Amino acid sequence: MAERFDNLEEHLEKFIENIRQLGIIVSDFQPSSQAGLNQKLNFMISGLQDIEKCRQQLHEINVPLEVFEYIDQGRNPQLYTKECLERALARNEQVKGKIDTMTKFKSLLISELGKVFPEEMGKYKAIHGDDAPKWFEDNFVPDL
Repeated sequence: MAERFDNLEEHLEKFIENIRQLGIIVSDFQPSSQAGLNQKLNFMISGLQDIEKCRQQLHEINVPLEVFEYIDQGRNPQLYTKECLERALARNEQVKGKIDTMTKFKSLLISELGKVFPEEMGKYKAIHGDDAPKWFEDNFVPDL
């Protein structure tokens, strides 16, 4: 995969250099430089054809639009990846906190229900098996 990107990068660098040289020729155009201008225009056309060939090799790659927005704003596109990972990490921590809270709530609920409804909770334990917490089974499930 990397060699395809390297190939595209090489063609883009050549294309950019040809455009830069073309700009120099055009900005100081003289009739004697017409042959050089024509040559650079032909190089530009062949460069676009090379880039098109590279594009066909990379058709399955999708880039989020936000990356282009970062580039348009003059920001490093790698910051997008970094910020996405930071957001994912923060979201992961939130979800983990919610899971921990729900686990504690479930344990507390089972505990309190075991105090109020010991027979029903015994049936619950029989149905759900190890789903009930170990301390609940030791303290609240009556021997049947």
